[in-house]
Amino acid sequence: MLTDTYFDFFAELEHNNTKVWFDANRTTYEKYVREPFRALTAALIARIQEIEPRLQVEPRDAMFRINRDIRFSKDKSPYKTAMGAHISRFGRKTVGMPGFYIEVGARAGAVAGGSYQPERQQLDCIRDLLMHDRAKVHAALSEPSFVKHFGSIRGDVAKTVPKEFAEAARSEPLMYNKQFYWWGDVPRSVFTSKKCIDRLMEYYHAALPLQMILEEVLE
Repeated sequence: MLTDTYFDFFAELEHNNTKVWFDANRTTYEKYVREPFRALTAALIARIQEIEPRLQVEPRDAMFRINRDIRFSKDKSPYKTAMGAHISRFGRKTVGMPGFYIEVGARAGAVAGGSYQPERQQLDCIRDLLMHDRAKVHAALSEPSFVKHFGSIRGDVAKTVPKEFAEAARSEPLMYNKQFYWWGDVPRSVFTSKKCIDRLMEYYHAALPLQMILEEVLE
């Protein structure tokens, strides 16, 4: 669904990340980058809605702006070097709640999900789940399709946990996670394939059991 022009645009943007260059290439961005990515996002939303009818969003609700927020960053480059979208019925900015995240840059892309930046209450809910029903979580984590597409759970790890979880943490290392997300790299060939959506939905289905478990405890 994406063309060589899409990837070439970001390859050049990486070396010319200025407003002057972007304005000169804005037509290319709108026609060969933003619109194809919007169409890809729309197609994914439609497929996911077949499984999750409560997902009532449009591409504009899921896609992130290409402009970077540079207010508090030492890097003043004005533009991101990849398009991104977070398809979630909870909204694209609810990074503590599960969803289907996708990004595509100059050379390849990635998909991800889970609880990327959980609030304290959300993190407590995940730890409570691990304390009382970790077998269910590990069953989902050990599914061959999940392992194939994502490997394992990722996230920053704390040195300590609240005292109510300390005993359980002795036998469950995931209790120390401050994040609880999964990430899978996706080769460029997937995004240029006629079966792009089918291939990307393989990642969605691989994570679905774990996503449903998280949604149940976080809602």
